[in-house]
Amino acid sequence: MSSFTLKVHNRNLPAANNATSSPYPLTLSFSSEPTLLEIKKAIHAQVPKLTKERQRITTGDKKPLLDDKAKSGAKSGDDLYVKDLGPQIGWRTVFLVEYFGPIFIHPLFFLASQKYYGSYEVSDVQIVAIALVVAHYLKREYETVFVHRFSSGTMPLFNVFKNSAHYWILSGIFLAASIYRPAYGAKALQGSTQTSAFYLTACAVIWTMAELANFRCHVILRNLRSEGGRERKIPRGFAFEYVSCPNYFFETVAWLAFTFLTLSPAAALFSAVSVGQMVIWAVKKHKNYKKEFGKEYPRRKVMFPLIF
Repeated sequence: MSSFTLKVHNRNLPAANNATSSPYPLTLSFSSEPTLLEIKKAIHAQVPKLTKERQRITTGDKKPLLDDKAKSGAKSGDDLYVKDLGPQIGWRTVFLVEYFGPIFIHPLFFLASQKYYGSYEVSDVQIVAIALVVAHYLKREYETVFVHRFSSGTMPLFNVFKNSAHYWILSGIFLAASIYRPAYGAKALQGSTQTSAFYLTACAVIWTMAELANFRCHVILRNLRSEGGRERKIPRGFAFEYVSCPNYFFETVAWLAFTFLTLSPAAALFSAVSVGQMVIWAVKKHKNYKKEFGKEYPRRKVMFPLIF
């Protein structure tokens, strides 16, 4: 016999509409205090379109319930609220799709430029540039499959189009069309700093060191969470002793090295947009760390050591 009941309201609707909008409010019955996953399954049973991935469950004071395996913490008779997050898609799927763009687009433009512009001698800058871009996104694909552990399995479906536009258009078509043309060919760069083996090697070495450091940061973050878990810990060691988001710092260094390598306005624009977005993410994560861990969280800068 059921002895534990919960009433679930639709967070997407004004409170007054829940009473008149079928099927809300939902009455859920359990034999004992349910886990969050059991609540989601019960909601899905009454509202089939609300798969567990689409549901965001909160308490009356808007506190989100996050751990599917944990007990809800609610008492029998309590009110909960469900928000429909809309159609969802896996984080890994989104990352694999968006990073594939530059991997495909840069070699395509590199090869097609010979036919479009007529035969011209490619420069060492163009050869190094395509190698670095493809290597960067292959690394990201590898991390997506084998390194990253996501706190949630899905994101809104629209994000695959929004994120892909950034990588496929700005880092893909726009950047590739700028670099793989006669203006960056061997003849055009003859006698410039960009023909210096030392200059090209320095840019490539800085890029490589930054990418390896970025990878190390991602491994450290991965090891903070068990497979399939949602636990959160303070990241420690390596560059985390100086900033909250060193992975973004090293990503910035890598794209600055690429920009200096090519001296391309398109590379500078992509770097500026990317760094601007990473600063926004870093500030948010830094604030969340301080809010969650309080005095336990070490004094660190946000993203740039000793500066910000």
